[in-house]
Amino acid sequence: MQASNREIVLDTETTGLSPRQGDRLVEIGCVELINHVPTGKNHHVYINPERDMPEEAFRVHGLSDEFLRDKPVFADVVEDFIAFIGDATLIIHNAPFDMGFLNAELEWVQRPALTNPVIDTVMLAREKHPGARVSLDALCKHYGIDNSRRTLHGALLDSEILAEVYLELIGGRQVALALSEEARTYGAEPDARPRAAQRPQPLPPRLTQAELAAHAAFLEKELGDKAIWTQYES
Repeated sequence: MQASNREIVLDTETTGLSPRQGDRLVEIGCVELINHVPTGKNHHVYINPERDMPEEAFRVHGLSDEFLRDKPVFADVVEDFIAFIGDATLIIHNAPFDMGFLNAELEWVQRPALTNPVIDTVMLAREKHPGARVSLDALCKHYGIDNSRRTLHGALLDSEILAEVYLELIGGRQVALALSEEARTYGAEPDARPRAAQRPQPLPPRLTQAELAAHAAFLEKELGDKAIWTQYES
């Protein structure tokens, strides 16, 4: 698979809003896409921020000092993280925030900044829906995506939800249908790779026997034997 076809939907949780003011990463969640389709491969890690958790941040994600105390520090997880994302395009909601924290953490462990291509879904949503709210919850509501599990922010869960939102932003179910057709064209097995989840479409309403009879009577009255299909009924 060509690297250009690989994307990583990514989200982070932090102790606050600014790494330059001492805030740190506490969680990273990543979801792999190949040709815009989730592969089932994820990367998820909690991180000991080596500082206290402000109450404001705790109310957002629910990650306490006690919970994070025995988790690895960033220096211990950076290699696995870099290996997982590789040179894939990163899909991030409000990318400057997450990229700012990731690059700050990399700088503190004397690693180079990320150079991956980045797609900011906030910008993508603003281009597609000018003037509309573009928060993750608002986009879920707009596209009918179930986010009921999102009682608190969580990096992996938010990445999974963002993957669905991203698919809708770039074309929705048409993308999955095109990929399915491509697979048939090149002889791939029907279940050779995971498909993007598609929401069931409502079935058309069924007519009752009385409604069908009334319709037939109406046609008989209006057209009699002039209806062309009566020539083929026998």
